[in-house]
Amino acid sequence: MTDSNSTFSTDLLTWYAHNKRSMPWRSDRPNPYHVWISEIMLQQTQVAAVKPYFRRWITEFPHVGALAEADQEEVLKLWEGLGYYSRARNLHKAAIMVMRDFGGVMPNTLTDLRKLPGVGAYTAGAIGSIAFGLDVPVVDGNVKRVLARVFEIDTAINTPAGEKEIWALAETLVPAGQAGDYNQALMDLGATVCRPKNPMCLLCPVKDSCQAQAQGLQQQLPVKKKKKPVPHYDVAAAVITHAGKILLAQRPQDKLLGGMWEFPGGKLEAGETMEVALAREIQEELAMEIAVGEHLITVGHAYTHFKITLAAYACTWLAGAPQAIECADWKWVTIAQLGDYPMGKVDRTIAAMLQSQAD
Repeated sequence: MTDSNSTFSTDLLTWYAHNKRSMPWRSDRPNPYHVWISEIMLQQTQVAAVKPYFRRWITEFPHVGALAEADQEEVLKLWEGLGYYSRARNLHKAAIMVMRDFGGVMPNTLTDLRKLPGVGAYTAGAIGSIAFGLDVPVVDGNVKRVLARVFEIDTAINTPAGEKEIWALAETLVPAGQAGDYNQALMDLGATVCRPKNPMCLLCPVKDSCQAQAQGLQQQLPVKKKKKPVPHYDVAAAVITHAGKILLAQRPQDKLLGGMWEFPGGKLEAGETMEVALAREIQEELAMEIAVGEHLITVGHAYTHFKITLAAYACTWLAGAPQAIECADWKWVTIAQLGDYPMGKVDRTIAAMLQSQAD
C-alpha cells in the first residue's frame, strides 16, 4: 500500500470511528449469522427498509438452525414486501446447507462462504471481513462510486472492465487487521457523504486524497454505461371465485417470485384484449374455463429488468378442474385467509382491496 493509499484508509477509519451508522446487526463482537442475514437483506435494498425486517427476522429465526427448520412459506411470508424473493429462498437453502455440511456453524473462509446459495464475491467479502476479520475487500455500488471518484477511474463501473479495475484497486487498499471496519466505513461514506448526486465534499474525511474533488469531477464520476430501455408489459390477473372462496396459484420455484402466491394470469399477446388474454392464460396455467367479468383494479409495478401494468378482473369458474400445469400449486382460500399466503407487492395490493371490500 502506497503512502497516499495509507492516508486514505487511515482518514476513512478515523472518520468511521466517530460517525458510523447505528445498525441492529452491528456490534463490537459481530454475530456471523446476523452479519449474513443483514448483508443478504441489504442487497438492492436501502438500510432504512431493512432495519425492521431484520429485527422481525431475528425474533422469528434467532439462529441458523431455526431458519433451517422453517418451512419455505414461513420464510417467504416474513420476507414479504422486501422484494427480490430469490434472496429469501437462497437464505433458507443456505441455512439447511450450514446445518448439514458445516455442523450448524457459519463457514469462515471465502471458499466455503461462496458455496452458500446467494453468496457472491461481495457478500462473501462482507461476511468474511466483518464477521471473521479476513483481510478482503468488498465492492458494492457505494464502494464503486467512492473509489471511482477518489482515484479518478474513468472506466464505466457497470461494465466487466470497470468491475475488474475497481476490484483490483480495492484489494490494494484493505488495511491489515482492520478490513471489517474499513469496508463498513467505505459503504457508510458512500451512503451518507459521497452520494450519487450532490456529494458533500466539504464534509468528506478523504477529500484531501480525492482526485475528483481536486479536479472538480465529482458530478462526472463515476462513469456509467447507459442501460437499455426497460421493457413494459400489460398483464391480466383473474380473481376467480367459487363457493365463497378465491383461487390462488403458487409460482414455480425457478421463476420470478418463485414460491409466492398470486392471482393467476399472465401477459397479453399481440392483438389480444385483456379478457381474451386472461381466458387463455387461465386455460394454459390451470386447465380451467372462466367467464371474465368486471374490472377490479389496475396496478403498476417496476421489477429489475421490466415494468408491468396489471389489470385484475372478477371471474367465474365455468368448467375444468384446476390443474397445476404452469404453476407449482393452487388453493381455494377465503378472503380472510389471503393474508396467510406470501405474495408479491402487486398481488398483495389486489388482496388488500378484496379484504377492504369485505370488511
